[in-house]
Amino acid sequence: MENKKTNLSEMMETAMSKVREMVSSDTVIGQPITTPDGVTLVPVSRLSFGFSCGGSDFGKATDGKNFAGGTAAGVKVDPVAFLVVKDGVTRVMPVAIPAMGTADRVIEMIPQVMDRVESFIEKKKETTEF
Repeated sequence: MENKKTNLSEMMETAMSKVREMVSSDTVIGQPITTPDGVTLVPVSRLSFGFSCGGSDFGKATDGKNFAGGTAAGVKVDPVAFLVVKDGVTRVMPVAIPAMGTADRVIEMIPQVMDRVESFIEKKKETTEF
């Protein structure tokens, strides 16, 4: 029985050490990237990870010599945003998921449409003023 516990413990420790190798603070907050014009971009990601482990004795003997087990681990990295640093000002630029439906597209376009309408009105005012 003790051998089975040791095997399970070893398998769990191995799986967790592999997850630790894949996941670090550099994965969540990435290395800064500096562009030639002096803008610094810092990637920010969301991590999801999990692991499982299990095993059992097989056959009639329960002395741990007929133990079989397995482990699995996985890590998922999703980009969330960039921190943009320019001239001492830091902004968060989210990584948006593309709009799925027509209503989402319309809502997404409202700021652009408003900017164009304002530009149009400004141009009309300039041309009608003497």
